[in-house]
Amino acid sequence: FCVVPRIEDMGRMAERLAAIVPEARIAQAHGRLAPTELERVMTEFGDGRHDILLSTNIVESGLDMPAVNTLLIHRADMFGLGQLYQLRGRVGRGKQRGYAYLTWPPNHRLSGAAEKRLTVMQTLDSLGAGFTLASHDLDIRGAGNLLGDEQSGHIREVGIELYQQMLEDAVADLRADRGRRTAGERDWTPNISLGLPVLIPEDYVRDLPVRLGLYRRIGALASDAETEAMAAEMVDRFGRLPEEVENLLAVVTLKRACREAGVEKLEAGPKGMVLQFRGNAFSNPAGLIGWLGTRAGQIRLRPDHKLAIVREMDVAQRLRTAREVLANLNRIAQQAQAA
Repeated sequence: FCVVPRIEDMGRMAERLAAIVPEARIAQAHGRLAPTELERVMTEFGDGRHDILLSTNIVESGLDMPAVNTLLIHRADMFGLGQLYQLRGRVGRGKQRGYAYLTWPPNHRLSGAAEKRLTVMQTLDSLGAGFTLASHDLDIRGAGNLLGDEQSGHIREVGIELYQQMLEDAVADLRADRGRRTAGERDWTPNISLGLPVLIPEDYVRDLPVRLGLYRRIGALASDAETEAMAAEMVDRFGRLPEEVENLLAVVTLKRACREAGVEKLEAGPKGMVLQFRGNAFSNPAGLIGWLGTRAGQIRLRPDHKLAIVREMDVAQRLRTAREVLANLNRIAQQAQAA
């Protein structure tokens, strides 16, 4: 296989291959070919009527050609880590040893992410490499901005704990473990979006396994005392906490407060804040209405049963307002429990 990142690269690469190996029979395959034509090309290559298949990354999955033992990737720096891993898996599937060559222009300066991807590819050579790949890919590319305002696709904006919780929930659902429990007994995770970066910066903790371990520990913090101890430990090990780490610890604390108050979703931005109760119900509705009466003009209950605060807020004000509102909701909820 000879794989290029773009269809427009194929003509030039075909000329280079023909010049280097003039006796080779070269076939071309890409996504713009008609399905019947693509099938014909692939069948002929599989039958040995062509020596080289020049293609885009459409060959990265679904192919099992044990006779193919060599892969040449042109401009490997333009491929994602998952794509490179899948492409590498196309060769060496038979008894012959496979060879994968990742190339890029000698004078081309690689971006930081591209250099990381290519470095990681050199280390993925053992059983269980798929999990290692996923861990590196999450750190380089991200799992999506699950908490913030933007869908940036960077774990740097999120932290990994919510992603892990969602994954655990999905696995539990597939195993039908939760089908035996009532809705009230099921675990749930509040969704918090404050539009601020929550992460452990790479330049603060450089070692990936250590960062992932810290994310797991932070996601499991169960009290303010544990959070304070975690912060003190990180200061002792790595130095003064960056703003992003302080935000991460603050969001984890807010999550606990949301669970205690029954707040399923908290969203805030420059223009205000919205809180949604789990199941659109609050444990002490009378107390809530009474408290809202003392905050007329500041916070209101919308017809869709969500609490809304409409005013301009910077990042610090969002955190402070969220803490204050959740503290009051917890106090009101505890009044109902005491009664």
